[in-house]
Amino acid sequence: MALLVHLKTVLELRGRGDRIAKVTFRGQSFYSRVLENCEDVADFDELSVSPQTFRWPVASSINSNEMLEIQIFNYSKVFSNKLIGTFRMVLQKVVEENHVEVTDTLIDDNNAIIKTRLCVEVRYQATDGTVGSWDDGDFLGDESIQEEEKDSQETDGLLPGSRPSSRPPGEKSFRSKGREKTKGGRDGEHKAGRSVFSAMKLGKNRPHKEEPQRQDEPAVLEMEDLDRLAIHLGDGLDPDSVSLASVTALTTNVSNKRSKPDIKMEPSAGRPMDYQVSITVIEARQLVGLNMDPVVCVEVGDDKKYTSMKESTNCPYYNEYFVFDFHVSPDVMFDKIIKISVIHSKNLLRSGTLVGSFKMDVGTVYSQPEHQFHHKWAILSDPDDISAGLKGYVKCDVAVVGKGDNIKTPHKANETDEDDIEGNLLLPEGVPPERQWARFYVKIYRAEGLPRMNTSLMANVKKAFIGENKDLVDPYVQVFFAGQKGKTSVQKSSYEPLWNEQVVFTDLFPPLCKRMKVQIRDSDKVNDMAIGTHFIDLRKISNDGDKGFLPTLGPAWVNMYGSTRNYTLLDEHQDLNEGLGEGVSFRARLMLGLAVEILDTSNPELTSSTEVQVEQATPISESCTGKVEEFFLFGAFLEASMIDRKNGDKPITFEITIGNYGNEVDGLSRPQRPRPRKEPGDEEEVDLIQNSSDDETDEAGDLASVSSTPPMRPQITDRNYFHLPYLERKPCIYIKSWWPDQRRRLYNANIMDHIADKLEEGLNDVQEMIKTEKSYPERRLRGVLEELSCGCCRFLSLADKDQSHSSRTRLDRERLKSCMRELESMGQQAKTLRAQVKRHTVRDKLRLCQNFLQKLRFLADEPQHSIPDVFIWMMSNNKRIAYARVPSKDLLFSIVEEELGKDCAKVKTLFLKLPGKRGFGSAGWTVQAKLELYLWLGLSKQRKDFLCGLPCGFEEVKAAQGLGLHSFPPISLVYTKKQAFQLRAHMYQARSLFAADSSGLSDPFARVFFINQSQCTEVLNETLCPTWDQMLVFDNLELYGEAHELRDDPPIIVIEIYDQDTMGKADFMGRTFAKPLVKMADEAYCPPRFPPQLEYYQIYRGNATAGDLLAAFELLQIGPAGKADLPPINGPVDMDQGPIMPVPMGIRPVLSKYRIEVLFWGLRDLKRVNLAQVDRPRVDIECAGKGVQSSLIHNYKKNPNFNTLVKWFEVDLPENELLHPPLNIRVVDCRAFGRYTLVGSHTVSSLRRFVYRPPDRSAPSWNTAGRLPRGCHVLYNGGPSSHPAGEVVVNMELEVPVRKLETMVKLDATSDAVIKVDVADEEKEKKKKKKGSSEEMEEEEPDESMLDWWSKYFASIDTMKEQLRQQEASGIDLEEKEEMDNTEGLKGLMKGKEKARAAKEEKKKRAQSLGPGQVSEAPEKKKPKIDELKPSLAQVYPKELESEFDNFEDWLHTFNLLRGKTGDDEDGSTEEERIVGRFKGSLCVYKVPLPEDVSREAGYDPTYGMFQGIPSNDPINVLVRVYVVRATDLHPADINGKADPYIAIRLGKTDIRDKENYISKQLNPVFGKSFDIEASFPMESMLTVAVYDWDLVGTDDLIGETKIDLENRFYSKHRATCGISQTYSTHGYNIWRDPMKPSQIVTRLCKEGKVDGPHFGPPGRVKVSNRVFTGPSEIEDENGQRKPTEEHVALLALRHWEDIPRVGCRLVPEHVETRPLLNPDKPGIEQGRLELWVDMFPMDMPAPGTPLDISPRKPKKYELRVIVWNTDEVVLEDDDFFTGEKSSDIFVRGWLKGQQEDKQDTDVHYHSLTGEGNFNWRYLFPFDYLAAEEKIVISKKESMFSWDETEYKIPARLTLQIWDADHFSADDFLGAIELDLNRFPRGAKTAKQCTMEMATGEVDVPLVSIFKQKRVKGWWPLLARNENDEFELTGKVEAELHLLTAEEAEKNPVGLARNEPDPLEKPNRPDTAFVWFLNPLKSIKYLICTRYKWLIIKTVLALLGLLMLALFLYSLPGYMVKKLLGA
Repeated sequence: MALLVHLKTVLELRGRGDRIAKVTFRGQSFYSRVLENCEDVADFDELSVSPQTFRWPVASSINSNEMLEIQIFNYSKVFSNKLIGTFRMVLQKVVEENHVEVTDTLIDDNNAIIKTRLCVEVRYQATDGTVGSWDDGDFLGDESIQEEEKDSQETDGLLPGSRPSSRPPGEKSFRSKGREKTKGGRDGEHKAGRSVFSAMKLGKNRPHKEEPQRQDEPAVLEMEDLDRLAIHLGDGLDPDSVSLASVTALTTNVSNKRSKPDIKMEPSAGRPMDYQVSITVIEARQLVGLNMDPVVCVEVGDDKKYTSMKESTNCPYYNEYFVFDFHVSPDVMFDKIIKISVIHSKNLLRSGTLVGSFKMDVGTVYSQPEHQFHHKWAILSDPDDISAGLKGYVKCDVAVVGKGDNIKTPHKANETDEDDIEGNLLLPEGVPPERQWARFYVKIYRAEGLPRMNTSLMANVKKAFIGENKDLVDPYVQVFFAGQKGKTSVQKSSYEPLWNEQVVFTDLFPPLCKRMKVQIRDSDKVNDMAIGTHFIDLRKISNDGDKGFLPTLGPAWVNMYGSTRNYTLLDEHQDLNEGLGEGVSFRARLMLGLAVEILDTSNPELTSSTEVQVEQATPISESCTGKVEEFFLFGAFLEASMIDRKNGDKPITFEITIGNYGNEVDGLSRPQRPRPRKEPGDEEEVDLIQNSSDDETDEAGDLASVSSTPPMRPQITDRNYFHLPYLERKPCIYIKSWWPDQRRRLYNANIMDHIADKLEEGLNDVQEMIKTEKSYPERRLRGVLEELSCGCCRFLSLADKDQSHSSRTRLDRERLKSCMRELESMGQQAKTLRAQVKRHTVRDKLRLCQNFLQKLRFLADEPQHSIPDVFIWMMSNNKRIAYARVPSKDLLFSIVEEELGKDCAKVKTLFLKLPGKRGFGSAGWTVQAKLELYLWLGLSKQRKDFLCGLPCGFEEVKAAQGLGLHSFPPISLVYTKKQAFQLRAHMYQARSLFAADSSGLSDPFARVFFINQSQCTEVLNETLCPTWDQMLVFDNLELYGEAHELRDDPPIIVIEIYDQDTMGKADFMGRTFAKPLVKMADEAYCPPRFPPQLEYYQIYRGNATAGDLLAAFELLQIGPAGKADLPPINGPVDMDQGPIMPVPMGIRPVLSKYRIEVLFWGLRDLKRVNLAQVDRPRVDIECAGKGVQSSLIHNYKKNPNFNTLVKWFEVDLPENELLHPPLNIRVVDCRAFGRYTLVGSHTVSSLRRFVYRPPDRSAPSWNTAGRLPRGCHVLYNGGPSSHPAGEVVVNMELEVPVRKLETMVKLDATSDAVIKVDVADEEKEKKKKKKGSSEEMEEEEPDESMLDWWSKYFASIDTMKEQLRQQEASGIDLEEKEEMDNTEGLKGLMKGKEKARAAKEEKKKRAQSLGPGQVSEAPEKKKPKIDELKPSLAQVYPKELESEFDNFEDWLHTFNLLRGKTGDDEDGSTEEERIVGRFKGSLCVYKVPLPEDVSREAGYDPTYGMFQGIPSNDPINVLVRVYVVRATDLHPADINGKADPYIAIRLGKTDIRDKENYISKQLNPVFGKSFDIEASFPMESMLTVAVYDWDLVGTDDLIGETKIDLENRFYSKHRATCGISQTYSTHGYNIWRDPMKPSQIVTRLCKEGKVDGPHFGPPGRVKVSNRVFTGPSEIEDENGQRKPTEEHVALLALRHWEDIPRVGCRLVPEHVETRPLLNPDKPGIEQGRLELWVDMFPMDMPAPGTPLDISPRKPKKYELRVIVWNTDEVVLEDDDFFTGEKSSDIFVRGWLKGQQEDKQDTDVHYHSLTGEGNFNWRYLFPFDYLAAEEKIVISKKESMFSWDETEYKIPARLTLQIWDADHFSADDFLGAIELDLNRFPRGAKTAKQCTMEMATGEVDVPLVSIFKQKRVKGWWPLLARNENDEFELTGKVEAELHLLTAEEAEKNPVGLARNEPDPLEKPNRPDTAFVWFLNPLKSIKYLICTRYKWLIIKTVLALLGLLMLALFLYSLPGYMVKKLLGA
């Protein structure tokens, strides 16, 4: 289907100019070529510019109301194009008639008709053939359709490839066979006309019609070429979209019949690596439960570690650090689960009860920025009770480090900010804080195609006896998710098991585990084996956006791959079946589905457990996965070469399989082929295949598959490789297979892949352009973005087809929606980005585009498989040797070109590799075989076109039954056409090769393979940078196919580099590919295409790059006249070695004379060579065959420096800097008798950084070409008249980081500079606001005694954190600013606006950079002394000082000398282990002769050449002072998960071990020590600071060490000897440390740099060169006396030294650097960090003062007195035994956090009926407190076995609890409150005002600090949690807190409880408060008197009455008798 628009002419144009047309349809625009200098007629039909036809392949039929729009512009190269007029046309007529010609007028912007007329022809062809008949003209190269889409012009303007711009002449013209229009896309990815044209099969060999061809552009692109190109292209854009040659061979120019070969050989997955998971558990809060003893358990995978137990608290503080080390493959690592759980009252006897747990997988942590979560709160939930809410929070740090990752630890300062839990949850970005419980239903339906898993021995016996034939596998499915696993039932002996079961997981949603693992296993009595594994990535089957969807999948088939299918008892590739590494064979396919249901936890019927359940699932119909269609796979083997010689002796066959189809050897369980059911409309399918009736057909009368090539014996190519002699007869295979028709999925993935490939290739180009400094990378990037947005539009129009497909799953629909949304927005973003790409933003935008690329690749990966991948196996002797795997989507055919697989109908170069682990390491790098293979996969009904992409010129050979049948596939192809060629390989040089010998060098030679020939260059000994300069000529090459096709698409050349060994075979060092430039016999050998240019090709060894090859390749056709026509080979021929021909002139680079000066300084740390020490070393420098030797060092031990410093040599180097050869540095040791041995060598691969470029004096004010200081007032000529012209005044305003401290600088009235020290208004405002809301505690002034070095340190850390935060926030602006600084164009000044902005930002930054916990709100009336604290901050660097100052290599460079082989990854050897020493020196490269002015400068010393002003390198004695502040995050060294660290320092022979001062059981020790060492440079210049772990028994273990090169620091211009502090002070903790005062330093720097100055005066002012610095001129001594001084301004000059013209550079400030600690046993993984700094003082200078005191602060002793007066409203717990009344026996317990063992209880207030209790009870808590860190310090033994006490630092928190005392059972806990003594709510005045909200923080209560208030009294609420986990008020307590220092407490003692001294009076408790068994009478009296008085009286009366009645009755008879008897 296509719409074609043919633009003919535009008439009656006005004026004269360049015209261009733009044609738009469905949002896709094409541009015509530019017609230059048109007058009134623009004839687009002229043949000189090819005719303009635009073509839109349309996927959905065109509506009759759609519009076509054509705009005509006046084209301008510089400005935007100007619109002349527009033509719009409704396509109704076109749709009806299929062909319309129109001539019509245009309309202008205002819709007014203008005179200009347009003549256009439009055609339309619909797919169904309803409209438009196909005539030959539509396909063949007639003139009507020779134009391509614009994007082809844009991007193919230059072919990236073996040459910058050779557009093959076949380009932009039709191919002779006419089936395809060629297009020169880089990988030939987009074949424009393919979709419709390939449907036609025209005659076999059409005579080749020559088309007019455009001349090729020259090889090197200059600007004017770009413009010329733009004219050719005629896009109205600038030449944005021109693709420049990429230097790597990866992007070789593959035009269209070949697809891109993949150069990386080795499977990277599956190889184990080192990982370290470090977890710090800081504290827990809000744990649910009453009075618990919590322990935190940390699990990673199967490893468990526990924290210590904290007693009776709901918010324990731990701060414990755990490290887990792993050595596994990344896949296994990232699926491990990290589980953090809190357990209550665990001890030796019982395991404790789980409070709650939290889990996430390691991959989630690893994908975080910096691979870590820092100080985040994990939410605990109870997996056994999902209806309950959250169970508390644990605050932790989690980090995962792989080898070589460096983690930036956010700096550990005092954490004072009250934690906002909700804002800092341990969840990745975008996961909602309230996660809900959900059920994950994994439905397992059935499986097919399982391999056999048992031996057939028993089966055969059974079969013989019983006759039953059983399937030899008992499968079941196991699913792993989030640390749980569930499995289905076992289906006994079935290759096609049916389960229909579902495995149900319950977990929080969204889950923090990314992958679910589904595994089919074989049940076995001994052990179960995995058959195959599939991972479901939840991110791919769900979308968390607003319009997202829950995870859903299927029902769909997933394919499983693993080891080969033949059953062996011990399968060496079993790992592949577990999902590790790339599967090498199809194992089975499984039909599964997945659904997620969010649970409503309030529902009472819900089962609340999260156990995995397995239930029956409803079966589904067979058709639900799609209609089963017959697919056809065709392959033709065009070449098989480079077959490893091990396989050379037996015949070889190749087998292709798809699923189990085609697998003859061990396919075994053949899939039952579905019989094609006849349905109406299925006729055509049958028509294609009928008439095939012969003996070879199977029962259906179909063609049988042929899946393997006939066996053939290989022939020798050379010593290592063989090839199969296919010659003109190419074997073919074809396979029929049946799969559900789910092509739409693959099509959509293909469209996205195409977009991504184009994007990737464009981005590589842009990077290459930036790297090689080609001009205009931004234009190319704009073109790339334009292409991207067009691609996204195409996707939207194509992907939305087949909506009605019955078998589309929910995931299909949802994914389609989300892909469309994503691509739409990506297209929009690309458009907007395109507009923003400017020259200085290219790098940033490039990064953003990389994100697009990742997103596209992610979206293109389809989670629901359909057709399995295709495997190509090389078989020898029926054994499988090597394989290649090609994804089926890459081979899939579609009539729409964008949907076509990238390798479909193309010749693909495949390198076969060894399966499984055998392919790792060096074995995997040798190619087993190289195939040129043509593949096609599609529906059988579309089969007729499967040969369309083969090189032309063949005849088909069919099997007997296929003769005469058009659609019957051939079993081989016979090429009738062959061409003779000669290949010339110009091998110039290679660089940075792999070191293959133990000397650290190699003896490299290159082997070049082309088709079935190979040749080698000569071997060059002992080098890593061979310059072979050799031409290899391959004669008699026969290539099959049409000549012109070979011109476009020559086969690739493989170049392998080997190391020649005297013994054994050569070692493989790397390989690369190239495409030759082809010259046909009828072309002239002349520019611009010939001779070819040399190019760099990247060499790969496995997955790693291993150097570059500089070479050029040309393939010359030998015409009828034989070789006489070829360009002559002339050049010297070396007779001894046979004819070695050099690279001819014209190809070899143009050379000119350069001089290389070498500064020889010295050698360091040389290791022994063959056990002998190095004594008399010498350095040899070699470059391009010339060189120079240093002087000999006579005694290396005594003085390792050279005595002759500078030597030079002249050499011829290429003009093009990119082609400069490497320079080799070798160190040899001269031994007796003239022998010498190689010690080590170093290769400088690029001389660019050493090339001297003379300063550009024409630049305006070149001498001020420094960057200007930020935020300084800079007044150039024309400032106030007091400054002579040309001066720059820098005054101190704003410069000192007076962070909101006003009038910091005391100014003298006499200073003449205009200095306004004021605070910006906004800051004043801020201050007012802040004052208003600030708590009382803030207004306290810090007292002078509190300020020490540590105050400064912590303040500096806060500043650093703030700066880092700012940087992150304004990262993008900063980058842009840097870009601007970097562009050399901006040599002059910063523009006024910019400057103002910088100053403003600086001011803002300072305003904001107040860290927490600092003396911030200092009122103006403050003492000046306190003011000193702020400006004197030290710079705290979060990394090494070297990384900040460019390794201090400002003039002295360090070159590592290497020896020994380069390690391969698996043995874990790093470059570190190969270093055998270091050479110090430098290089300077410049063209001869040098400009005169350099040598004429004052003081030029010719012996030093370019290295003027270098200090002498004689030995010098230095005092080195090392200050070690603290270490953080040390790796635990003891079993208990802690370490006992101490410092060890080594320098030369000095070895200090500070063993006695080890710090017990601490992973974050504060050392606070300084060490003085005397050393003499150069002998002792490497300082090692190590941290060891002290052990009582045995040797101490090294935790980690860091090495500092002191010499580079000492000699650096950055003056790293002693940091420049921010202020000058003569006393106090901030004293000036350097023996030289600032003024002396300035004077010395000026003298050394030959700078005019310093001129001091008038006071407070100094002038250096043309800069003037002004500042304060007085200083205060310790007695408060003021003295005049120049030091302040001198210091200001030093702090702005980088602004001094010519010599300026940044001086090292006073600082603390953070250095990573490394352990040689665990290379590349940090073992902790050490904060330190080093001062150095030469001994010949005045001695420095005493070292600074940085010893750790001693905690201050305090006593906290707490009086508990009363309680009120306490809940009543007990029921009275007699009366059932509610009451409580209250007592109050209190302790200071962390000292539970010292808890104190009041006495009991018995029988409180109202909840009121009276106590008058005093607690006393003595404690040690560090005010600066706000922590209490406790020292205690961890256990009875501990050797010494461990120091803990914990927050100062007071806990008060109320309890109900019980006599016989445990006491009941009622409620508690915890008060943070630094900030707790002020108590309420009365019990009534005391509310629950005070404690929960829901209302703003004023906070107080006991350290400021000293005494506080009030009521506080006590809380507990009820059954629903909600807080409830359970009582109130009235207490008084009184804090005293230990001294005050001693003077004023008080008694505990109510004791002397100062006793409290007894509480006045009501009578009820007594105990009945102590005073029984009292209680009886109470019971009787109060409540039951009347009851008792009544009872007594009643009893009396009864008694009388009884007596009466008793005595009645006696009386009666008496009466009767009358006694």
